[in-house]
Amino acid sequence: MTRTAVVVGAGIGGLGAAVGLHRAGWRVTVLERAAAFRPVGAGLVLQANGLRCLDALGLGAAVRQRGRADVSGGTRRADGRWLARIGPGELARALGTPAVGIHRAALHEILLGALPDGVVLTGAEVRAVTTDGEVTYQGRDAAARTSADLVIGADGIHSTVRGLLWPEAAAPAPIGVTAWRGVTPTWDGELIAAVSWDRGAEFGMVPLTDGRVYWFASVNAAPGAPAGDELARVRERFGRWHDPIPALIAATGTVLRDDLACLDEPLSTYVKGRVVLTGDAAHAMTPNLGQGANQALEDAVVLASVAGRPDGPLAYDRQRRPRSQRVARASRAVGRFGQQLENPVAVAARDAVLRLTPPWLALRSMARYADWRPPSPD
Repeated sequence: MTRTAVVVGAGIGGLGAAVGLHRAGWRVTVLERAAAFRPVGAGLVLQANGLRCLDALGLGAAVRQRGRADVSGGTRRADGRWLARIGPGELARALGTPAVGIHRAALHEILLGALPDGVVLTGAEVRAVTTDGEVTYQGRDAAARTSADLVIGADGIHSTVRGLLWPEAAAPAPIGVTAWRGVTPTWDGELIAAVSWDRGAEFGMVPLTDGRVYWFASVNAAPGAPAGDELARVRERFGRWHDPIPALIAATGTVLRDDLACLDEPLSTYVKGRVVLTGDAAHAMTPNLGQGANQALEDAVVLASVAGRPDGPLAYDRQRRPRSQRVARASRAVGRFGQQLENPVAVAARDAVLRLTPPWLALRSMARYADWRPPSPD
């Protein structure tokens, strides 16, 4: 008898779980509340763990073809002085693969294309979920109800599934950081993937394919500021930083802004009966380690590997909760040590530590969270 799964949310993690379960022989339905998919969003960096997950899903080659491998990088000050550098090929030698920058929409398209037509239902807003696998949702024309052997809450930091079945869980906590993201339509100059820090501020850049560049910027700020001319705000805050930051901002048309939040209080379990949480619904983390999408992909391949076992959901929880929460804590700590640090004495001490840290030690520290491999197939 074919086993069935309902995935709530068609983001990177939800589609990854759907692909993994489909490849394992499950009949999968994905419920996405958005009425249609649009090529929005910015970029992301797939580290070794995320790329290995995509290899396990049979999509690694397609992703590498659509993305761009980073050959060097590091950390700089706002004036351009290097604090730490990673030379060409060092990351690949340490982990067996370079990191790959890719537009989020391109990765989403690849994942979506790996599923048969009719698996993903758009305009489907979940209204109720039970621990025995019943899901009620509002479809395009009418309310509907379905049941499944497994329900996956992959519906983001403000997860409906988590809110329904984990009422004891704390709400996402704002961290006091506002972030902007943009993608340049074209970029002709040379560019090194890097993150630059100042007091309470950060600017990062990642080359993509087709001459585009993904950049992100963040500052310490109270949440809830009214929307405005976000490009002008970024230009005002970062327009005097080192080259090519001003030119990247000037070359950008659309800027996305978010007040960052995370699940500061970790969940005691990712499982309630037949329902599991994955991705940001389970462990929304700050972006400081660049592990959000990578951890969601880890969730997807682990879940697909154990879901058919009698203890599948519990095995998933045992394997994923400790690691994902450890990565989330580390990312939060990196943010406090890096972008969020404001005290000038503390900033000077941090910069001195980075300059004095041997490159091999810095690389090992960076690689420790990306050096993960999917479980071997049964």
